Amino acid sequence: MARSALLNVMVQAALKAGKSLSRDFGEVQNLQVSVKGPGDFVSQADFKAEKIVHDELMKARPTYGFAGEESPEEKGTDGAHRWIVDPLDGTTNFLHGIPQFAVSIALERNGEVVAGVVFNPATDELFTAEKGGGAFMNDRRIRVAARRVLSDCVIGCGVPHLGRGNHGKFLVELRHVMGEVAGIRRFGAAALDLAYVASGRLDGFWESGLSPWDVAAGLILIREAGGFASDMKGTTDIFGSGDVVAGNELIHKALLEVANRPVPSR
Repeated sequence: MARSALLNVMVQAALKAGKSLSRDFGEVQNLQVSVKGPGDFVSQADFKAEKIVHDELMKARPTYGFAGEESPEEKGTDGAHRWIVDPLDGTTNFLHGIPQFAVSIALERNGEVVAGVVFNPATDELFTAEKGGGAFMNDRRIRVAARRVLSDCVIGCGVPHLGRGNHGKFLVELRHVMGEVAGIRRFGAAALDLAYVASGRLDGFWESGLSPWDVAAGLILIREAGGFASDMKGTTDIFGSGDVVAGNELIHKALLEVANRPVPSR
């Protein structure tokens, strides 16, 4: 596949950060870990990976803005472009030795995500997409799954943890969805979950309480793979709401309806 110069910059940054994460993953028990909040850990690996990504991207495009999970946002002089970065999506998995984590990098232009990269160094899987150019995994074209009814589908989700999210609301959503689908999976890294929807591994996905860097790259992967994504209200204000629902056209619509059903009366 032919990549633009900007996408090549993003890929190289992700691969370089991924190499650093791979080294730290091999020494995960020796990492210095600090607590950022209840159930939400951040390690030295996060900071190292973000610095690598930041330095690579800003060296190539020094006028662009930069929004990363582990550092204050930088406003670019460019005004139109912003990098949106999660250097280690799936930190809790990483710290527990679970090989389900990723570097996630997106490029936003005038408020629209136009390119995305999600890289899992543990599996050496690289997901890429550019607006109008399709979505790929390791240079192989990917598409969302073609299943048409929820009863045939495996759906991914995020589960709110200690100190975060509306547990009661999620349990209602889960009750509704689990009664309609073939299976539910919770992998613990939203960027990879969205990449899995884009590649047809998951038929759909929903989660609340997310930040832009959790979803930005995954959103363009899904859209360029022929899928649909919205917030829980069915609008495109995913960054503002922190909600995402994704799938092919039919499954996205069905999942949106089921997840939004009211609380049962009994």
